[in-house]
Amino acid sequence: MEDYRRIADRIAADIATGRLRPAQRLPPQRVFARRHGMAASTAARVYGELVRRGLVVGEVGRGTFVRAARVPTGRALAEPATTAPVNLELNYPSVPGQSELLAAGLASLLRPDVLAEATRTAPATGTPAAREAVAGLLATGGWHPDPERLLFAGNARQAIAGALAAVVPPGGRVGVERLTYPLVKEIASRLGIVLVPLAMDEQGLRPDALAAAHRSTPLSALYVQPTLHNPTSATTGEERRRQLADALRSLGLPVVEDRIWAFLCGREGGRPLAAYAPERTYVVDGLSKRVAPGLTVGFLVVPEGRGDQVAEALRSGGWTAGRFALEAAVRWIGDGTVERLVTVKQADARERGRLVVEHLDGFAVRADPRAYFAWWELPRPWRADPFVAAAADRGIAVTPGPAFAAGGGGAESAAAGCVRLGLASAPPTELARALRTLADVARTPP
Repeated sequence: MEDYRRIADRIAADIATGRLRPAQRLPPQRVFARRHGMAASTAARVYGELVRRGLVVGEVGRGTFVRAARVPTGRALAEPATTAPVNLELNYPSVPGQSELLAAGLASLLRPDVLAEATRTAPATGTPAAREAVAGLLATGGWHPDPERLLFAGNARQAIAGALAAVVPPGGRVGVERLTYPLVKEIASRLGIVLVPLAMDEQGLRPDALAAAHRSTPLSALYVQPTLHNPTSATTGEERRRQLADALRSLGLPVVEDRIWAFLCGREGGRPLAAYAPERTYVVDGLSKRVAPGLTVGFLVVPEGRGDQVAEALRSGGWTAGRFALEAAVRWIGDGTVERLVTVKQADARERGRLVVEHLDGFAVRADPRAYFAWWELPRPWRADPFVAAAADRGIAVTPGPAFAAGGGGAESAAAGCVRLGLASAPPTELARALRTLADVARTPP
């Protein structure tokens, strides 16, 4: 009997050359075995090998399908990692006139005397001007962070990593929403941290789920996105935030609160958890979504007395912000550039949300009208992987729901019929065409 791995190699070659296309269904194992004159057990090993290589995906009761060629999802959400003409995985908002606004703010930095200062190194505490400017930028709903409790990272992802490295020991357990930001999973893996998925409802994380998980096996911290949660766009109400803060206080847990998308809500996005539990909340924010991904700064507001610990984690990880980026941020905030960009991007997000409503009407799509992303529960019998493959075959990259599932198991199973659409990066006309195409795909059973 020919080695099952060589048979798998031939099928892999057919996938690589396009003879077997994304979303194409392989024959049932018993049919495959009969066609190739092999035992059913050998056919099962061939299919198992293809699954192990990430070339196919099995759907219970439906069959085995060719997957689209993919790279690690965390990377795909952070940098161009697909050749698809329309990328709805990346989610970096950009608006007309953005470059002109940013260039004007940088003009003063080009003076040789100013540039010499701006190209020096900066500590994790940044500069006094940066602390004052960012404290004013982050102030919302009666909450105004103390400038002396601000630290700076190269971007918000590094701020998350610095906060987790400072408060969670290797091997520690961190509670997260059952669906969470995929790059947090990568950060946790690199830091040796175990993520514990927690139940959610329409308002986000449930405090009782947090308490139950901590009672079962103690947690070291919590990571949460209460405002425009990625990927569902849920926003936690004020009363729920109070309940969550009370639970954290009673359990003695620190929390890393990710507010990277909260700027789209303005003052309607709710006060941060730091307004309710300042002694245990690490607030993460940044400029990448407000301004641009290529020249950005991550912000981290830390509880009183915790600055040295987190600053050391940022320095050790090489995650501190560059001085030039800090100086640019101070100018953009001070001259109103950031405020103008935020206003335009809030309107842009609403318009893109309108396109989702228009072109995906009749489907089960969850999308806050202020958000730059949408969570789509696909119509049966579609599942995430075959749908992603079918979309890729039409030149559109979307993110499968299981990429956001924390801890696998039930979370991954619940997300297996969903995809996330990133609305920010594609030009509006391309986005509209892509949404129409995806709707057509969804209406055609695989």
